[in-house]
Amino acid sequence: MERLSIPLFPLHTVLFPGGPLSLRIFEARYLDMVSRCLRQASGFGVVLIRDGSEVGEAPEVYGVGTLGHISDWERRRDGLLGITFTGEQRFRILERGIEANRLLVAEVELLPNEPAEAVPRKHRGLVETLSRILDELGHPYQGMTKAFDDSAWLGARLVELLPLELVQKQRLLQLDDPLERLDRIARLVASKK
Repeated sequence: MERLSIPLFPLHTVLFPGGPLSLRIFEARYLDMVSRCLRQASGFGVVLIRDGSEVGEAPEVYGVGTLGHISDWERRRDGLLGITFTGEQRFRILERGIEANRLLVAEVELLPNEPAEAVPRKHRGLVETLSRILDELGHPYQGMTKAFDDSAWLGARLVELLPLELVQKQRLLQLDDPLERLDRIARLVASKK
């Protein structure tokens, strides 16, 4: 498996490959990171915070996240930098460190992308649920290429968008089987009715 050294962006969110994420960047360490990524056409990793906050000291993070790239950026009216980030591939953290400016960096191992698998008939209701959710969303989901017939894509978007606990979302990110992920999502959705 491929290894990389990447900067990390710890957040209170879980992102999957193919998923978009809109961010406002204001801390110096992340402004520097975004600038470097744009100059070098490189990416960074989004990881869920286990303990701590998105600002200030470097937090503790979970060991699996998603590497991606900046797909769009703008200087916002409020003076902050706005970026749209697109997830590309899951990774596992092997080693992590903290730079002088409190930016988390890590040596990571890229995890294989899940193969496209047809959505089983028993999960057609999840397709309808996601379709209704996406119809109500604007940027960055409105221009997204949709793949409702792909179990990995369907499960990823549902995990990103459903009001699940962050720990549940993280567990679903860490699964390697898209059909098992759909089964678990279906059980979670059914338990909330």
